[in-house]
Amino acid sequence: MTVTEPVIGSDHWNEQHRDEGPLCRADRNFIEILQELRVVLTGVQILFGFLLTASFTEQFAQLTPLQRGLFVSTLLAAALTSALLVAPVAAHRAVFRLGRKPALVHWAHRLTQCGLGSLAVTLVSGLGLVLDLAVGTPGALAGVAGFVVVLAGLWVIGPVRRLRREDGSASS
Repeated sequence: MTVTEPVIGSDHWNEQHRDEGPLCRADRNFIEILQELRVVLTGVQILFGFLLTASFTEQFAQLTPLQRGLFVSTLLAAALTSALLVAPVAAHRAVFRLGRKPALVHWAHRLTQCGLGSLAVTLVSGLGLVLDLAVGTPGALAGVAGFVVVLAGLWVIGPVRRLRREDGSASS
């Protein structure tokens, strides 16, 4: 008979190594998500506020159609990002005391992933707009392409490669 170790991050593993049951794990995971959202949301809200005021400047009337499109895309992406990153808090209020914390954690995780994807679009389009104003379209395209590579490396490729190298990696 072969005895296998529990999978890291499973309920059984958490009980053995963290002395934490499924509900405590859900509470901890939700608190961790909220902490991450606090870090990200401040910057998103500052960017969104700046974009809302930018359309009232004199230079806004001089934007080319491409720049105006980038501005609108950035503004809409920032609004969507804010909505997605605030949604876990609203969802928590909607299901508070209904005994659905594990499902809420799963939903909050998905909303946060979508919010980070929307943030990437916001950053890329905002950078494209500013670079187009500063150095023209060819330079903007080059700068944005480089930034996309950096974002992909820092947010996706690097973490995934790191986890794959470590033995027994799984979600907590």
